[in-house]
Amino acid sequence: MSASNDLLQNTVEQTFERISSGRLSFSPALVPHEVGTLSSVSTGIAKVTGLPGIGYDEMLTFPNGTLGIAFNVDADEVGVVLLGDYATLRAGDEVRRTGRVMDVAVGEGLLGRVIDPLGHSLDGRAPFVSDIRKPVERPAASIMDRAPVAVPLQTGLKAVDALVPIGRGQRELILGDRQTGKTAIAIDTILNQREQNVVCVYCAIGQRASTVAKVVATLKDQDAMNHTVVVVAEGNDPPGVAYVAPYAATSIAEYFMEQGRDVLIVYDDLTHHARSYRELSLLLRRPPGREAFPGDIFYLHARLLERSTHLREELGGGSLTALPIIETEAQNISAYIPTNLISITDGQIYLSPSLFELGILPAVDVGKSVSRVGGKAQRAAYRAVAGDLKLAYAQFEELETFSKFGARIDESTRELIEHGRRIRACLKQAEHSPVSMSSQVMVLLALTEGLFDTVPMDRMPDAEAAVRVAGEALPDELKDRLRNADTLSDADRDEILSVARDALQPFQSAEKRNSPSKGATN
Repeated sequence: MSASNDLLQNTVEQTFERISSGRLSFSPALVPHEVGTLSSVSTGIAKVTGLPGIGYDEMLTFPNGTLGIAFNVDADEVGVVLLGDYATLRAGDEVRRTGRVMDVAVGEGLLGRVIDPLGHSLDGRAPFVSDIRKPVERPAASIMDRAPVAVPLQTGLKAVDALVPIGRGQRELILGDRQTGKTAIAIDTILNQREQNVVCVYCAIGQRASTVAKVVATLKDQDAMNHTVVVVAEGNDPPGVAYVAPYAATSIAEYFMEQGRDVLIVYDDLTHHARSYRELSLLLRRPPGREAFPGDIFYLHARLLERSTHLREELGGGSLTALPIIETEAQNISAYIPTNLISITDGQIYLSPSLFELGILPAVDVGKSVSRVGGKAQRAAYRAVAGDLKLAYAQFEELETFSKFGARIDESTRELIEHGRRIRACLKQAEHSPVSMSSQVMVLLALTEGLFDTVPMDRMPDAEAAVRVAGEALPDELKDRLRNADTLSDADRDEILSVARDALQPFQSAEKRNSPSKGATN
């Protein structure tokens, strides 16, 4: 008993001796802190004085934990963009520097999550924690670090994959008036990446909470959240949050790209982003320019979209494909923001409200849509079967408009119009129903060879569906050749046409069933 008491006594004495020696050897270091004063607060911005060493884009903290970004660094005061609730801030509050720029946590754990640009959880799950953080503003990859865009990004939409192909690493603008199906095209593209090993990032900017909730519910129902990250800046958030949102989403996407993976990012939409930036700039007394946008609005979007690229194999070979969405007003694609983004991106998909009203969905206007990467990002099977399809469709639209005036048309022109109507019928597609590559190739080849020309228009939807089902049943070896071969061989073409003819046999009209098809006359 006494031995244990002695041991305890010695232990206590040694502990106190160490505490005493540590206290005597400790000398507190004097670390200077710059403390500023909040001079004024308005909608989404604040003016701060007393921070002489502040840097541009540096983060600031306010008493209630709200963060801000130094936006205007003037001689006498600093204009700050607020990133949170500013209702409790008052003039005279203390403001502190953080010594860092805004960054976002990144990692594999973000897949399947819904977060805001600051990294806060919006899906009711535990906050995402990661040791890896990346600044939201990062320089784009240099030209020497980039590789050509040569691998297609399949959207599952026949009108896009055949006529306006998108490559991995490309930037393809989606534009059109309100309620023309812009978001639907982007969501369908995300759904089609389920088995393509492509990570998707959906960035909602200034959208209603109900709209975002509907998108998230669709992704969950279609089993697409496992490969998707959703970054949300709601419409009632401060304008600074909407301004930061696409940059934060791009940093998240770049993390996966730098791991050697293919990534798709959707900005929905950059019209709200531009308006948020205009609001912040005008409140901070920056000089307004065209349409009251500040003069650097072009640079704002250019430095965002330039980060989308295809990296060289030495850097992992990853890619980041961007689908920015913007809204036009009264079909005015020559407005300031649309023309800016058209000149930044590698092509555009224009959605026509007149086609939408006619029920032609997706309402892609082939004449105004273009992909500047083109066939280089299209598989050989598509190039073989869809090469003349865009020209034939454009000719049909011109002839259809002309024929509405009641002019007499000859038989060859009538055949072109009937063929064009069947092209349009085959390019129609329901929402959330992506079509596989083999089915698309079979439908397009049957169109090119005129196999649908003997099918009555009222039976076209059923006939096209039958061809798609037959395309799904093609042998796996043939599907692999369609996916990987450099050319479409004559044997494969004949096999596909034979299957298509059998599928279309029940839908052909009796008087046309025995007439020669276009392919037979060539």
